[in-house]
Amino acid sequence: MNPLIATTYLVSAISLALLSAGCSHHDGRDQARSSVPAFDNASFYKDGKFDVEKGKDAVIALMKYHGYPVYPGMRQALWVSDYGTGQFTRLGLAARMWKNNEADRYMLMDMFLLPGQMLPEHWHLAAGDNPSKREGWLVRYGSAHIVGEGEPNLAPEVVVPKCHNGGEVTVKHEVFAKAGEFAALNREGAHHWQLAGPEGAIVNEVANVHSEPGVRHLDPAINKNFLGN
Repeated sequence: MNPLIATTYLVSAISLALLSAGCSHHDGRDQARSSVPAFDNASFYKDGKFDVEKGKDAVIALMKYHGYPVYPGMRQALWVSDYGTGQFTRLGLAARMWKNNEADRYMLMDMFLLPGQMLPEHWHLAAGDNPSKREGWLVRYGSAHIVGEGEPNLAPEVVVPKCHNGGEVTVKHEVFAKAGEFAALNREGAHHWQLAGPEGAIVNEVANVHSEPGVRHLDPAINKNFLGN
């Protein structure tokens, strides 16, 4: 048999075997992305208390929709919060801290925002031995309105929910970042917030270091309910 024909037959056989085993190039993403997950805010609460496990369910659904790998132990490592607002689908965050090295001052974290969910306006101060946090964001899946200091240019679809400081923010310069696009904080200490696009957002955050005592939020209710100050 001609070697070229034999090679063609071999490649075809391997391709068919992979497809039969469910190992196609798309990894099932076409089926997973058939419809954007929809979430009812009331389903995340029981007797008025935020159900963290329900929140994790939603984040896992978002991961599967986008084809983000759900690594072993991922669910257990997720941090999920509604910031004490009772409006998780409008204002909240899920995050997986991969590394926060306070000795050498570097960190890597993945953030997960549901469709239309807002990460509240906040900023970072120096705290203890740690400097103020300087960070940047790479959108991996979905899209995000990344908002900070600069000339106001918010798109009409960017609407701050009333559960965030009565619907008010102080910084209104946005970078609309889609998958594969990067945006960074313009300076240390700058106020910033994010709003996910219609498919939600999965974002890699890189920074010098994260220090929880150095976080401050614009909304005093969040500082009181979530941070206790």
